[in-house]
Amino acid sequence: MKNLSRLLLAMLLVLGYSNSDAQDKNNPWQITIGANAVDAYPSGDGGLFSETIFDEFANVDDHYNILPSLSTISVSKYVGNGFSFGVAGSLNKIDKWGDISSNPDVTNSVDDWSYYGVDGTIKYNFLEGTTLDPFAGIGGGYTWIDEIGAGTVNGTIGLNVWFNNNIGLTIQSSYKHAFEDYLQTHFQHTAGISIKFGGIDTDGDDIYDKDDACPDVPGLEAFNGCPDTDGDGIEDSKDDCPNEAGSAEFNGCPDTDGDGVVDKDDKCPTVAGLKALAGCPDADGDGVTDADDKCPNEAGPAANQGCPYPDTDGDGVLDKDDKCPDVKGTVANSGCPEVTAEVQKTLNEYAKTILFDTGKSTIKSQSAAVLADIIKILNEYPTAKFTVEGHTDSIGSESLNQRLSDSRANSVKEYLIKNGIDAFRLSALGYGESKPIDSNKTSKGRANNRRVEINLAK
Repeated sequence: MKNLSRLLLAMLLVLGYSNSDAQDKNNPWQITIGANAVDAYPSGDGGLFSETIFDEFANVDDHYNILPSLSTISVSKYVGNGFSFGVAGSLNKIDKWGDISSNPDVTNSVDDWSYYGVDGTIKYNFLEGTTLDPFAGIGGGYTWIDEIGAGTVNGTIGLNVWFNNNIGLTIQSSYKHAFEDYLQTHFQHTAGISIKFGGIDTDGDDIYDKDDACPDVPGLEAFNGCPDTDGDGIEDSKDDCPNEAGSAEFNGCPDTDGDGVVDKDDKCPTVAGLKALAGCPDADGDGVTDADDKCPNEAGPAANQGCPYPDTDGDGVLDKDDKCPDVKGTVANSGCPEVTAEVQKTLNEYAKTILFDTGKSTIKSQSAAVLADIIKILNEYPTAKFTVEGHTDSIGSESLNQRLSDSRANSVKEYLIKNGIDAFRLSALGYGESKPIDSNKTSKGRANNRRVEINLAK
């Protein structure tokens, strides 16, 4: 028995370093199966308050009646706040029953009395949720010795040592005070294996459903049974990226390139960029991402795909604003060349040589060359608008001359349009005989008055 005591002490010291749970709300039921020892010392009239009550408490050889086989079974139910209620049954064989009253130094040997006990106990656990779980209890029961029974009131102290969540070692001592003189007050010591059960763990994560915030999904104790799939220390319910490890700063999402834009929102997740451009870089700072910028090292507008606008004709007006991007012009004329007085003079010198059939508006074929020169000049000023003006001499009626001048002006306009000049650039107007440039009294003067002019529209 001394070796057994040493073994139990060694087990307590080793197991004290591990953690487990005591009988509690998650495992409300506990069953203990083991062996018991009955000790009737002191005997006679020593009683509960005698001086000798504990002086040979550990005298196993002289006083303990031990039935090493299965001899005790108890079942208890946790009721809350550290309290539980249990019922125990035990049996033993008694061959020594204290000391002889007339000679306290001599053990009182008996002839294999039978011992049966049924006891109920209200127990309080002092350290719930720990490996070493001491307890104390009070209760009562009924004990039979050699088929003679009596009621007892019991006081109990003990210790549970839990190996894991469900299995442990329980040792306890109970003081049983008998109500009848024929049953001597005695101690009963028990040691056994305890199994606690009754807890529900639906998801099998070793966290019982009562304490599991996610009872249907395996999780971690640190998150009350809820999972952290990507292992980044942020439980899935609070993780914006539960399948990718990230940082708490970004609610569990990764930022691979470290630009402050999480990968799920980053259009360029492997290259540091700007938040304003969804995480993509902009080397020239023109607001167009490098991937979309045809000139990534030269600032330019998005409308020109990130490239600076060219000035093809070098007139100081960018092509995007230049109405004549291939012809050098002036800023004042939106990049188009301006019609100078000299050009205007040349134009009219050509126009005056346009010939018509006498009294008609049909253009003579020999005027084709001069009209080609006029068209060439007009094409050099693609945005300029012109008025084709018709004039006559004073021969004939005024109304006839007006109609003839209108007709000849329109005839020239239509010719120019058919040969490539935009219609919106031309207008036609006849002045009849109202604007002579020479005397109508001579044939030479009248010839000068019969003319077409092409003037810049004002």
